[in-house]
Formats: sequence, structure tokens, C-alpha cells
Amino acid sequence: MRVVAGEARGRTLVAPPGRATRPTADRVRQATFNALHSLEAVEGATVLDLFAGSGALGIEALSRGARHATFVDNDAGALAVVRQNLEATGFVDRATVLRADAERHEPPEPPGLVLLDPPYAFGDDQWMAVLDRLAASTVVVESDREVPLPPRWIILRARRYGSTVVTIARQEGIAQA
Repeated sequence: MRVVAGEARGRTLVAPPGRATRPTADRVRQATFNALHSLEAVEGATVLDLFAGSGALGIEALSRGARHATFVDNDAGALAVVRQNLEATGFVDRATVLRADAERHEPPEPPGLVLLDPPYAFGDDQWMAVLDRLAASTVVVESDREVPLPPRWIILRARRYGSTVVTIARQEGIAQA
């Protein structure tokens, strides 16, 4: 796994050991962030990477010009890997790493971009609860299936990459940050 583009392009990222974390494939990250770039959703954005795992999604955002990223996960081992990956890419000073329940985390300020990549076993009711609670201009939802979104979210793009479905949506009434 590596950073696909931007300032840290080509830097190798590590993943937490075991099967609890499922890192996003390089080609899926590349396609997702190319789409986000065309939507002007990354450059200068504040990013919230919920269910951070290895931190690859948030680090890709930082590499492509996001101002700051907050990484949230409840697994101490995963967060140690996030910190290691931030050190390797040189983004420590533009990042906050928090051990917290990603399902219930509420940032003090609405982020411009939220990256959601929970375990594939995440249920539709869990998705709805997280998305109902979020205030953000743009969200990326990564799952093994299409995820139902609350009515205030407008789907901008939904694509399947093998067993992964990525949906990019914007929330009505929230300005881009």
C-alpha cells in the first residue's frame, strides 16, 4: 500500500496486523480522490477520517492538499499504525489522532470532508445513525454494498470497484469547508 498522488506520492504505508482492518486498495483510493479533486472537495479542506484503520484515506487527502485531518479509531494498534504512517509521510503537524468510538464521535466543528470506511459488517442502521449525526459538506462512504443515505444527502457519484462500493455525497445546506 502506498500514497497514490500528491506531496507524499509513492511513500509506503503499513497496515495494522490481522484482519480487523481492511485497507482501501490503491486503485480505489486513486479513483475516489480523482473524483473528489474534480468536485474541489480536498484542497484546503479539514478532513475527518472515521474508522481510520491505517489512515490511508486521510493521508491521501493530506498528500493532495487538505489543510488538516483528524483520524478516529477505537483500536490502539490501528492508531499506532496511523501515527507511524503520518511520521513516514511527514504529515504529523497537520494531523490529530484520537482514540474514540468512530460511530459516536462528533467533531467540534463540521469538517469539509468525511471519509467513512468501517468494517464491511457495518449494518444499514449503523450507517443511518452515523450519517444522520454528521454535519459535513462532503462524505465518502466505502462499503461492500450500496449504503442507504438519509434524505438530506445528495449522491454525486457511486461506483463499484470489485467488492468495494464507493459513494460520494454532499449534504444539503452545508457550505464547503
